[in-house]
Amino acid sequence: MSDLTFNKIAGAVLATGLAIVGLKELSAGVFASEGHVEKPGYAIEVAQEAGSGAAAPEAPVDWGTALPAADVKAGEAVFAKCKSCHNADNGGPNGTGPNLWGVEGRKPGSHPGFAYSAAMTDFGAKQPVWDFEHISEFIKEPQKHMPGTKMTFVGLKKTEDRVNVIAYLHTLGSSLPIPAPNPAAAAAAAPAAEGAATPAAATAAAAPGAATPAGKGQPTATGSTATPAAGAGGPTSPGPAQAPASKAAAPQPAH
Repeated sequence: MSDLTFNKIAGAVLATGLAIVGLKELSAGVFASEGHVEKPGYAIEVAQEAGSGAAAPEAPVDWGTALPAADVKAGEAVFAKCKSCHNADNGGPNGTGPNLWGVEGRKPGSHPGFAYSAAMTDFGAKQPVWDFEHISEFIKEPQKHMPGTKMTFVGLKKTEDRVNVIAYLHTLGSSLPIPAPNPAAAAAAAPAAEGAATPAAATAAAAPGAATPAGKGQPTATGSTATPAAGAGGPTSPGPAQAPASKAAAPQPAH
């Protein structure tokens, strides 16, 4: 093989290598990413409403008004969630939880044949009967209302659901009479419940009104921008009682 042929072959190999390296660098520059992304996805900004940092406290229930107007059928439907643990038949057996026939008006932790938690037994020593308010608070958040209870149910968060369930339980051998309507008492207790809101909610609500006091940080009108003091001849009359515009409002010292 002559030197000329060898040089041609070597040149072709070298040109091919340079072309491959050049294409690699070019593609790296075109498709280069701006930075390393730890977690793929899209950032979604959610605007938080002012004052939504804490849930508003619930107003007390006027049981004398709420129970007669409650939907017993809806309460029975909601109670279906409880049937996996509770039997509500008259004389029915205990399940994972005690039988609930006649629970309204019954002493807490007293149903025969059921092994109650120490928390429920202690509660029964202080609370003589299951009244409407205590049942409502308990089934709203059992573990929070009574730490240590065996009832692991997450709770009924809606007031309407709890009222309907309590109205349904009232048809199952309840010995607790429905009180007379007393909307005035519930209305009087509502401000106390509102006062129990978290400081964060109160701060958020007061934020729009936290303006800078007048006279501090506000621009002071001076010179020709000041409103002339009205004299005897009115604001446009050149009477002697009218002070010059430049002296109408003296500059205030900066605070």
